Amino acid sequence: MQITKVKHPLLVQQLPTEDTVLIMGFFDGVHLGHQKVIKTGVELARRHGLQSVLLTFDRSPRTVYQHEKNYKYLSTMDRKAELVEKLGVDRLYFVEFGQEFAQLKPQEFVDQYMINLRAKFVVAGFDYTYGKKDIANMQTLSQYSRDRFEIITVPEQVIDDRKIGSSAIKKFIATDKVEEANKFLGYTYQNQGTIVHGLQRGRTLGYPTANLATKGDQVIPSIGVYATRIQVGDTWYDSMTSVGYNVTFKENTGVTIETNIFDFDADIYGEHVALEWVKYLRGEVKFDGAKGLVEQLKLDKINSIAALQKK
Repeated sequence: MQITKVKHPLLVQQLPTEDTVLIMGFFDGVHLGHQKVIKTGVELARRHGLQSVLLTFDRSPRTVYQHEKNYKYLSTMDRKAELVEKLGVDRLYFVEFGQEFAQLKPQEFVDQYMINLRAKFVVAGFDYTYGKKDIANMQTLSQYSRDRFEIITVPEQVIDDRKIGSSAIKKFIATDKVEEANKFLGYTYQNQGTIVHGLQRGRTLGYPTANLATKGDQVIPSIGVYATRIQVGDTWYDSMTSVGYNVTFKENTGVTIETNIFDFDADIYGEHVALEWVKYLRGEVKFDGAKGLVEQLKLDKINSIAALQKK
């Protein structure tokens, strides 16, 4: 898959040289609803012998239009690209969502980012917008298309009568329901980051931990202990992870992500890793001392192994 990063406006050399099926959306998390849109576009491209092109943005439009601060994402740009590539997209465009780009009128956006990308079909979800939602939505797109492309609108996707959406998934992750989040995502949610030095208290307890510093503004699961898997290099290892404040020892560390990797003993400081969140086990508990904590960690490991074997 070819990845093109665009700082508005599109340059001539960035334009495709053949006709395309253009797939539109922000696709944060590339959940099952997004996957339906993307697969629809990819299958259409293959059927008509066209190139499948996905256009998305480097940040949420909400951070520009609504000026949302501390916006959290289900996927970094690298992770989004990885998920999109698995679905068979030929070319991915990341457009920098700056002020100038945000001020494009609907017709300007369609001309520059649909027609110029040689779209013969434009595929997007039912709620996709490209400006003010009352005038720039999928229902009005035909007014701007200049009859240059066909419009394919993918309807709302649901699970258990609930809309599959990034907002719902974020809420699941933030409220101890990571398994529900995984169900809506269609894969196991993960964070990416770098292993950094911690206080190394886990080592003294017999449960050494790798401390994860996440990359970018990623959604982090709620406080608690989880059955997890961690990728170090090309290998996945079973593990258990605590998201918490180290309340037993009253250490003023802020929220940390500490992973005990099973059957693993290597120095991985500075390494980039991915951490999959399989099952929420329990909340954070303050113990009277190390002994009570160690007993709980033994139980957490047993429960983690049981959960991971079911996956």
